[in-house]
Amino acid sequence: MEASAPPEILPRTRRPLDRVGEKVFYGLTAFAALLTLAIIAAIIWKVIDGAWPAIHTFGISFVWNQTWNPVTEMFGARVFIIGTLVTSFGALLLATPISIAIGLFLSELAPSAIKGPIGALIQMLAAVPSVVIGLWGIFVLGPFMLQHVEPPLHDYLGWIPIFGGTPQQAGVLPAIAVLTIMIIPITSSICRELFTSVPRDVKEASIGLGATRWEMIRGVVFPYVKAGIVAAITLGLGRALGEAIAVTQVIGNSLRDFPVSLFGQGNTLASQLAGSYQSAPTNIELESLVYLGLILLVITFITNLTAQRIVHRFEKQHAGAR
Repeated sequence: MEASAPPEILPRTRRPLDRVGEKVFYGLTAFAALLTLAIIAAIIWKVIDGAWPAIHTFGISFVWNQTWNPVTEMFGARVFIIGTLVTSFGALLLATPISIAIGLFLSELAPSAIKGPIGALIQMLAAVPSVVIGLWGIFVLGPFMLQHVEPPLHDYLGWIPIFGGTPQQAGVLPAIAVLTIMIIPITSSICRELFTSVPRDVKEASIGLGATRWEMIRGVVFPYVKAGIVAAITLGLGRALGEAIAVTQVIGNSLRDFPVSLFGQGNTLASQLAGSYQSAPTNIELESLVYLGLILLVITFITNLTAQRIVHRFEKQHAGAR
């Protein structure tokens, strides 16, 4: 019996320079990742360093102290923390269902002729500068809400404390509306991409089994992309938490305790920073403003970490279901 011929050895095609290029590529990507971590660490260190005199003077009580008085050099962040949370989460409550509805309409329901133009207009809204949206809030949105939105809310829901008080052109409710407008383009664009990424055969199989379009969306599309929706909402919340210029122009910038009514004037961490940093007359006020920035940084990090845990849990559930 003849022995089989040895297999033919393929010629070597990889050159030494290819291995060098691979190592260089690995080094560049690793450097980019480490550079990102270094930038974050440098930002955190610089903010803590700038706020340290105020931290040493006021301690942790700065967080719940409501006084902000440059004359007596007594400063506290409670008013601004409450204002940041109320305006950001209020905008999120309004923007989330609108953004999901826009994403569903553009991905599942809209005729092909209008998908492109509407999607492009929504993306253009995301490119409008904050100061322009703030000016529009002053000259258009504020008067409109004062004449057509706040009076009916006060008349029919005035027995609820958040709709009590006197309607005003500048206040918490216009700030929430402005933030809602700024969140919607980002969140709706991501939601649209998520809904489009659901495999067509999965959706068609659901329809073929007798499900209506709404049942298909509720039972197939939403479970498939719910982790991504949480990430999109978190991205919108991050935009709302850090927005300064537009909010400064419409919220009223009151230093009194945050109002119970949405018609009252208030302030946020970012708007106080934007409005007072350049004109701070004393070092302790300047350091207290940096302390506000540190608190905003902590709130943002906590929000992102919480969202990542939620996304991770959804992904584990999705993997387990498969």
